[in-house]
This record gives sequence, structure tokens and C-alpha cells, in this order.
Amino acid sequence: MGEGRRQKFQPAFRMYDLWHTSATLLFGDGVHPKVVSERLGHSSVAFTLDVCSASLPDMQEEAAEKLEAILGGT
Repeated sequence: MGEGRRQKFQPAFRMYDLWHTSATLLFGDGVHPKVVSERLGHSSVAFTLDVCSASLPDMQEEAAEKLEAILGGT
């Protein structure tokens, strides 16, 4: 580093990354979308679901398994 120059701090992650991770973790643990949406400060649950739930591809399979269990399957 040359004289008179300062190195700019670059965090390993952005605040958006933390925000998105928190939403993903809450969805993954079964927290209701309305609650997640409110925690993130969104005005619409639809927006939260559109933006955040795409990162959880297992949700369809999990839903199918839960429905099967409700209907008396294995």
C-alpha cells in the first residue's frame, strides 16, 4: 500500500445477503410468510414470497409429503 493511500474496507457480505438469509432460514423452519414479510418490512406478502421463496426448491416436495401424511399416507 502506497504512502497516503488507504485501503477501503470491503465486508465479506452485504446487508442484503443477511436479510435474504434470514428470510430463507425462517421460511425453511416453517415460519408463516406473513410473519416473515412483516419482519422484513415488506408491504406485501406476495412480494416477500416472490423474492425470497425461490431459493427454497424443496418446499414443493415438503408440501406434498405433508399432504400425504395428512391424508393418511406414510
